Amino acid sequence: MSDRSYLDWPFFEPHHGDLAVRVDEWASEMLAVVDDEDTDCTCRALVGVLGGAGWLNLTAVAPDKDDAVLDVRSLCIMRETLARHSGLADFAFAMQGLGTGAISLFGTEAQKDEWLPRTRAGKAIAAFALTEPKSGSDVANIELAARRDGDLYVLDGEKTWISNGGIADVYTVFARTGEAPGAKGLSAFIVPAETPGLEIAERLETVAPHPLARLAFEECRVPASAMIGKPGEGFRIAMSVLDVFRPTVAAAALGFARRALDETVSRVQARRLFDAPLFDLQMVQGHVADMALDIDAAALLVYRAAWLKDSGAARISREAAMAKLFSTDRAQQVIDKAVQLHGGDGVRRGHVMESLYREIRALRIYEGASDVQKVIIARQTLANAAQGG
Repeated sequence: MSDRSYLDWPFFEPHHGDLAVRVDEWASEMLAVVDDEDTDCTCRALVGVLGGAGWLNLTAVAPDKDDAVLDVRSLCIMRETLARHSGLADFAFAMQGLGTGAISLFGTEAQKDEWLPRTRAGKAIAAFALTEPKSGSDVANIELAARRDGDLYVLDGEKTWISNGGIADVYTVFARTGEAPGAKGLSAFIVPAETPGLEIAERLETVAPHPLARLAFEECRVPASAMIGKPGEGFRIAMSVLDVFRPTVAAAALGFARRALDETVSRVQARRLFDAPLFDLQMVQGHVADMALDIDAAALLVYRAAWLKDSGAARISREAAMAKLFSTDRAQQVIDKAVQLHGGDGVRRGHVMESLYREIRALRIYEGASDVQKVIIARQTLANAAQGG
């Protein structure tokens, strides 16, 4: 069993500890064996199972409650726990939240009523379509165009590296509507997967199998009512959604790292070398100490960011960036140490350590690469200094 002592930290309320216990017990039973040979089929099934169990209720606000908010600490606990059990289960949960985040935070009542009951129940799969071939972390330079045509908008262009691409029922798409240059000329739209003019141009494969695709929009017409928020608010909407979900990426990395430490502790206690447990070697003890230290430090950053957001902070860009940067980078190091301590088993296909080694790498790239997080942290630090605090 992974360490749960962090749940006693002052960042949490009693219901967060209860959630951690309940989801861990559920995941131990339901996710013990997840077959990822058919990734699309598995992800669809996982969305259904997560929705049926009620866990996807956390990914979006309740449409019938005007004061409903996303509980970021609960999202982080869910992702940390699911990632410890199954990378694909974490992916399925997280993409429902990211894909509907703009609707939850900025959608009209009609938009919420149409989509959120279905995504929360696992009966519709959501996707967040932001990245383009020429604009990954540089969101302000999005080129996909949305041209007004009477009561419609006509979308033309491409998106790429879109998670759930090819299996999603609905896409939140960010496009240039041209109210102003750069970031101020973007808007957000709800685009159902069956909309004419939207095509899956290419399925993309990565070291850790996830549903990913390049999307092509050609004379793709959506009603003006499909816009989320107002014209020109797309950049603000995208950044607000990422403020909520970047800490959860860090939490997923934390879950992968905790699993690596759990497996390593068992390994070094059971494995014998030179007629003694592997753990008796001081070098091995040093590695285990480094792993435990990195995990606790990462957890502090993750749950500080989540607590700040839940406490009413309007923006947590700096704190979220710190959490994502540190947690994903250090989780990579923790898992690398764990692979090393597992020897040949650590790189054997199908072994849990080999799977973790493949899963962790993408987290240092998506939702803002590590170097971009450094830019965010540096700029915000300078801005705070200029303001005298």
